[in-house]
Amino acid sequence: MYSVYVLKSLKSSKRYVGVTSQEVNQKVKEYNQGATLWTRSNKPFELVYSEHFENKSDALKREKFFKTGDGRKVLDNLIS
Repeated sequence: MYSVYVLKSLKSSKRYVGVTSQEVNQKVKEYNQGATLWTRSNKPFELVYSEHFENKSDALKREKFFKTGDGRKVLDNLIS
């Protein structure tokens, strides 16, 4: 199982869209521990949206879509 997830930085209000085969809550925990330079400077994060897929290719397509202009508009409607 793969998940596409959307995190929101409580510090900068920026969104982060990613895909993982891990448990989504574990990914949020990693980001809040500052796993990368970007996450260290933008933490803490909250999970605002997630979708689950049976295969990796579908999850990657959805992640890519959410990173487009139209995808960001869809996210705005989904998480508002």
